[in-house]
Amino acid sequence: MAADRRLYVGPSLRRLRRDRGLTQADMAADLEISPSYVALLERNHRPLSAELLLRLAQTYKLDMSTLAGGGGAEETARLQGVLKDPMFADIDLPGLEVADLAANFPGVMEALLRLYTTYQEEQLALADRHSAEPRDDDASDPVAESRRFLAARRNSFPALDDAAERLSQATGGADGLIAYLKSRHGLRVRRLPPTVMVGSVRRLDHHRREVLLADDQDHASQSFQLALQLAYLELGGDVDALMAEGSFSESAERLTRRALASYAAAALLMPYTAFARAAEQRRYDVEALGRQFGTSFEQTAHRLTTLQKPGDERLPFFFIRVDEAGNVSKRLDGAGFPFARHGGGCPLWNVHQAFRTPRQIVTQWLELPDGQRFFSIARTVTAGGGGFGKAKVERAIALGCAAEHAHRLVYSQPQAPVEATPIGVTCRLCHRTECVARSAPPIGRQILPDDIRRTGAPFGFSDS
Repeated sequence: MAADRRLYVGPSLRRLRRDRGLTQADMAADLEISPSYVALLERNHRPLSAELLLRLAQTYKLDMSTLAGGGGAEETARLQGVLKDPMFADIDLPGLEVADLAANFPGVMEALLRLYTTYQEEQLALADRHSAEPRDDDASDPVAESRRFLAARRNSFPALDDAAERLSQATGGADGLIAYLKSRHGLRVRRLPPTVMVGSVRRLDHHRREVLLADDQDHASQSFQLALQLAYLELGGDVDALMAEGSFSESAERLTRRALASYAAAALLMPYTAFARAAEQRRYDVEALGRQFGTSFEQTAHRLTTLQKPGDERLPFFFIRVDEAGNVSKRLDGAGFPFARHGGGCPLWNVHQAFRTPRQIVTQWLELPDGQRFFSIARTVTAGGGGFGKAKVERAIALGCAAEHAHRLVYSQPQAPVEATPIGVTCRLCHRTECVARSAPPIGRQILPDDIRRTGAPFGFSDS
């Protein structure tokens, strides 16, 4: 180490100590120095000598470059990510100053990072309070309960995947469901007109030993309903074991059980091992996968979000389904996308514009205010119908992943990444002050009067 080079490694040294569960006194005893000297090193008030660097490497079995090359690079990157927030857009913060802050004032840097994290949490809490109508009795939201249960597990249930895969092998796949229900459970499958089904698409008639299906459903929907009935018959114990991990209100318990049974049905039609392999081979082409497994576009897209079995993880996706009014009826996140928990989403996201081009896949690069980039596809899907004059509903679904994975999707080839559309989670949490699509001001920004000057955006904001 050159004599004229001083090595300050405060953040790296502190992280090393904390990762090993050591106090400053513990590290001082290991290195045969005083605790106060460890504190000075961690605050970058003293440089690390070559002798002490060697002692650190020998004591904790380290590669010396781990410390010598660290110099707060990770903290600098974290702080630079925070400073991309549009809230700081009007402040000139050169990269060198940010690096100096991380290297020479690690305590101040850590305080700033903690404050920003708290600020983000409070933003979400405020948005919840602003968006939710006040009620005297704070009634439980069963949909939110169920979504929290699924989200906490990233919508991945490996035990259910394994059980469904074994059942799929026993049935011989989707084509063998009818024969299996007959041989294993003594149930005959009958297809009946909607007038006879009286509003049901599937019904189990224990008395006549029949599974009744509405005959106006398409083939993919009928196959899914048969798989769902079989999941209730044979995988109930597996579902019960998963349900025991949560605590639910009565309605939330029923919604979550239904979600897990539907998960099992999809895993029965699209067994994990075969489906994951096919997804990679077909570069996550949703339509091609649907044709291969006899499933609908939505069923296939939904299944792609579940491929996170430990040791056999595939590309992580997020998924959302909305109607033309912007109501979200389903959302699943395995890719770190911060969905709005209340209120509408960003109108600049083309999932809301997919209704203009029914059944066509549209692609889009997205960039959030904090600089995160994603790639998404969107397409409309139809529920109901099945005959002239039959009621049906059009919805749009979006499937997306982080930008660094986009090259693995057939939809991003061969085009290079284009300029991303700047979107926000929801207007109340987005600080893009010049957005012409804004419907509400962001939390914490002061609105300017327009008696002298009117901005092109719906609201003008002060700099402070």
